[in-house]
Amino acid sequence: MVHGDLDQVDIEILKLLQHDAALTHKEISLKLHKSIATIHERIRRLKEQGYIKRVVAILDRKKINRNLIAFSHVLLKEHTAKTLIEFETEVSKFGEVMECLQMTGAHDFILRIATKDMDAYHEFLRNKLATLPNITTVQSYFVLSEPKSETAYPL
Repeated sequence: MVHGDLDQVDIEILKLLQHDAALTHKEISLKLHKSIATIHERIRRLKEQGYIKRVVAILDRKKINRNLIAFSHVLLKEHTAKTLIEFETEVSKFGEVMECLQMTGAHDFILRIATKDMDAYHEFLRNKLATLPNITTVQSYFVLSEPKSETAYPL
């Protein structure tokens, strides 16, 4: 469960905002039976304390022509702090890379990559990812369907 300086009202605010960040302070105050000023102050504090990192709109990837999702497992040749940081820095510059996760196990990183189609993925792999130094292998898996996709954490 949630730890730290959060009480039940904070937790309820976070639950509401995870599902609809467009809710106004007034709407949240009505749902939680608290004053608008209280909600405003709590949301400000949750942002300052880093519980709310940012507020975004989640787009329908198919409507913006990002039809192909690949999870690419990357293995590096060297594992020095310098080479790991260099890889993270460079791969984070690529717009196609939606997530870069350093992993334990057989691969060093998993990248979630969104492209228009297989041709666009091939172009990305050949002209961007494969140009980075220190890569030994890239093994990619392609999403066939997406029965569940959540952004909200259970609280």
